[in-house]
Amino acid sequence: MTPAIDLLKKSRAEHRVHSYEHDPKSASYGLEAAEKLGLEPAQVFKTLLACTEKNELLVAVVPVVGTLDLKALAQAAGAKKVEMADPMAAQRATGYLVGGISPLGQKKRLRTFIDSSAQAQASIYVSAGRRGLEVELAPEVLAAHTGGLFAAIGRS
Repeated sequence: MTPAIDLLKKSRAEHRVHSYEHDPKSASYGLEAAEKLGLEPAQVFKTLLACTEKNELLVAVVPVVGTLDLKALAQAAGAKKVEMADPMAAQRATGYLVGGISPLGQKKRLRTFIDSSAQAQASIYVSAGRRGLEVELAPEVLAAHTGGLFAAIGRS
């Protein structure tokens, strides 16, 4: 089990775990998950970490079919500017490896922003904390367990 799954089980949150055989040569972990699990890519979300000008790490959860809008994230977070976080800093803060970073069960509770497109879905899929492992849950459940705020932070 991973800390993300443990958190959901402990709180009795409604969720389903899906696994697939991860291909290390895959160019995009999120698109690989959508393809191998037979999912609509708009339902699969990636977890990215960004850093503010004050060195605060932020978690951004956006659809795998798009990109993170750094200006929109900065605005949502009330920061002047954000940039993508150093992968090693992301791994240290979350306790997860890049490519398997879950927004749930991170070592350190970081401010989390979920793209508002998630609210249009009955359920979304996010990393369960390991490459080849996804968790399906309602967007509201994700927000409740991460303290996440919905904001228009993704670009298609």
